[in-house]
Amino acid sequence: MKGIAHFITGVAIVTFFPEVVQRAAGGSILPVLGGVAGILPDTLDFKFLRYFERYSLEVDPGPQPDALRIAGRLARAIDQAYGSGEPQSVLLHTIRLGPDRWRQYTVRFDAHAGAVAVKIGAVVDTGQNPMPGTKAPEIPGACVHFVAPLDHAYQDEITIDIFSGPSFTFERQGDCLHVQFLDWHRRWSHSLTLAAALGLGTVGLAALIERFTGPVSDTSLWAGLVVGLGMLGHILEDQLGHMGSNLLFPFTRRRTRGLGLLHSGDALPNFLTVWTAVMIILFNLDRFSAEARLVPGWFFLGSAVLIPVVLLGAIYHRDRRHQVRNDLEGLREQEILAEAEGAEMT
Repeated sequence: MKGIAHFITGVAIVTFFPEVVQRAAGGSILPVLGGVAGILPDTLDFKFLRYFERYSLEVDPGPQPDALRIAGRLARAIDQAYGSGEPQSVLLHTIRLGPDRWRQYTVRFDAHAGAVAVKIGAVVDTGQNPMPGTKAPEIPGACVHFVAPLDHAYQDEITIDIFSGPSFTFERQGDCLHVQFLDWHRRWSHSLTLAAALGLGTVGLAALIERFTGPVSDTSLWAGLVVGLGMLGHILEDQLGHMGSNLLFPFTRRRTRGLGLLHSGDALPNFLTVWTAVMIILFNLDRFSAEARLVPGWFFLGSAVLIPVVLLGAIYHRDRRHQVRNDLEGLREQEILAEAEGAEMT
């Protein structure tokens, strides 16, 4: 989910407690604290942890990208990780052509065919909008095979275009090679243990502040609960996707695979999350007020939450199935093109 979706979810969760709503009416920032806790895991990852990652291989396509070279280096890294048993962490760089110009390319991991397919795309601006007349039909795609049995939990096809590129870690587990997308993401920062620890730490810090500024109250307990629940909401939302999180760090080393129901960057799930959270906030603020003004809760939540979620959710999953079929057809066409132009290598 996007940051705004995680933030508003954290706020919505804590409004289920009348004490939090009543304190907010008196000027307390407890609901905002829940929202801040909701975006904290991604803030830790993208603002700090990613810069400490070290890579076994960095693939820089350069201004004149060669799809065969990119696919070949990825395939060799896969086979090396499987053959040696040593994890291989690979960073794919973007192709920057100017201040507002980026060459787009896609990488597909096909576990069934045992191949990496790369296709060079159009030039896009920083808003990821294709520039007219910049398609690259003269640059052939490439499909390179590998021998390792692959288990790829994330989406099969990754598009690389603007800013910094994605990374993959290939790690052998038993007789299978697992692909971890953005291996630095959703480690300990997305664990239930960290949520509990930060909740308890907030209780202690808030109590300490109260001790030196005035009488100690139960506000510190509510602050700790708000922080813990805000982070919990973020973690549970992330589990709806493909990547998952390391839920029980430090007791586990790897991420628990997500449910695969959506992609975090998709517009419709993010819209539904924000919409649902806002409706819940309005509902809770109303029912904890001195005089409730909304229609009965079951009717309000049914019409404002359940109906949009069911209808738009059905549209989203229909479009996803259609996209999967198109992706498979596109991959088959790309493999045929690669064979025809002599770009396939085993």
